[in-house]
Amino acid sequence: MKRLTELLEKNREWADKINQEDPLFFETLAQQQAPEYLWIGCSDSRVPANEIVDMLPGELFVHRNVANVVVHTDMNCLSVIQYAVEVLKVKHIMVVGHYGCGGVAASIEQEAHGLIDNWLRNIRRVFQKHSDFLSVWDHSHQQLDRLCELNVIEQSVNVCETTIVQQAWENGQDLTVHGWIYGLSDGLVNDLEFNASGIAEVEEQYQLAMSKMNKLRELAEASDKGQQSPRSLWDKVKSIFN
Repeated sequence: MKRLTELLEKNREWADKINQEDPLFFETLAQQQAPEYLWIGCSDSRVPANEIVDMLPGELFVHRNVANVVVHTDMNCLSVIQYAVEVLKVKHIMVVGHYGCGGVAASIEQEAHGLIDNWLRNIRRVFQKHSDFLSVWDHSHQQLDRLCELNVIEQSVNVCETTIVQQAWENGQDLTVHGWIYGLSDGLVNDLEFNASGIAEVEEQYQLAMSKMNKLRELAEASDKGQQSPRSLWDKVKSIFN
């Protein structure tokens, strides 16, 4: 029998450290959970939700799956959204993808991956929907960056179209859905400019996000696409719109 002794020791060290910094931390944490944020992200171990936004346990409600997909038949994801919106009354839902996502990459590969291909089919549809847009990038890593961004935008719309979020908005609940993407190479989050706070804003925010994606394409066509990092391209786009 193998035991994870090293991890258990690290847990004790971590708990001791927290207790030294704040003796009442765990007592307070055990009594309530009142986060204002729901993070829907990728299962990738390199994307630790709390650490990325420098939040402590209890400040961020988290749901993760392969490639941060939101499907209306996924009872797990919908249950998390319902609990977050109706019970915790979160004010923000962030769909957070990341550049270089293996799930997104696998969704457009030709070889079979087994059971997970059924899940990745949802991203494959995003690729097919935006195939003309994506064809601009002849460098595979650049095309993957764009598909990761498009996947976040499309999944953000899916969150907005859940009956849970729609009902919350109809009831006048303060709730905004955001589309973000995280850079593994620099540790920074890129706001993809989808920020919907009501039913009437969803299409408007989708079109705004896509207009910025199209500006991204224009800038890429006018430069060496293979040498442009996501960060540099987005900085140029935001300087134009802001």
